[in-house]
Amino acid sequence: MHKRITAAVLMTAVLTLAAGCSEPAGGPVVTPATTVPAPTVITPAPPVTTPAPVQTTPSPAPAETKPAPGAPKPEGQPVKNPTDMTALVNKSFWLPSNYRPVDLVVPNVPFNFKEADDKRLMRKEAAQALESMFAAARQSGIHLAGVSGFRSYETQESLFNYYVKVQGEETARKYSAVPGHSEHQTGLAMDVSGSTGQCAADDCFAGTPEAEWLAKHASEYGFIIRYPKGKESITGYAYEPWHLRYLGTTLSKQIAAKGVTLEEYYGQAQ
Repeated sequence: MHKRITAAVLMTAVLTLAAGCSEPAGGPVVTPATTVPAPTVITPAPPVTTPAPVQTTPSPAPAETKPAPGAPKPEGQPVKNPTDMTALVNKSFWLPSNYRPVDLVVPNVPFNFKEADDKRLMRKEAAQALESMFAAARQSGIHLAGVSGFRSYETQESLFNYYVKVQGEETARKYSAVPGHSEHQTGLAMDVSGSTGQCAADDCFAGTPEAEWLAKHASEYGFIIRYPKGKESITGYAYEPWHLRYLGTTLSKQIAAKGVTLEEYYGQAQ
């Protein structure tokens, strides 16, 4: 938003007006400074000429880095170290709106879509592990495809607001994260389906050969089924057999062996 500013200079006084657009944390303010010396009056006094008004357009306000008014706000506590591979991101711990991992890459695996998109991205270590897991599955006759990886704060905000509009906020919160609370923003999560794309990110994926293979072998490659069946009251989300979270093999194997969620492992049940 821009405002036009007019400074009118009279004979004996200088009036300078300044205005600008500001973000919630304070934006740039442009203050034009115009100094005009008082005219010398000679008898008989000549006609007084008032200089033309000075018009100044302030610089554009910086791009927003915070949610727009009315957008859902993060709840709970900020994640202490967003770059930590084992960081807990859930309904109680959130990521900054401007957090975007610097080591995002596209894993060399099949996807169930053709377009270039951020949702192909994962952090480098997680992407390499995904490649190894897909290759092992293929050797076992299981053909997997990526569905959705990295998701920015802004993308999650749009997605969550859409679900709220369609199904209401109470229902949306059962399977969609408030922006800032999505594991996809870590770059360590990937939704996975079979290579045909059938049942992608859908309840019917449960019980498929692909889902059963992942439940049995994902931890061998550093991944866990993040929202397991029967743990909805602990994770805060419905069962999602397709949602994989990379933690590294040390932690993923411990969690799989104990049969617990990440919340239970950290003693942070919802």
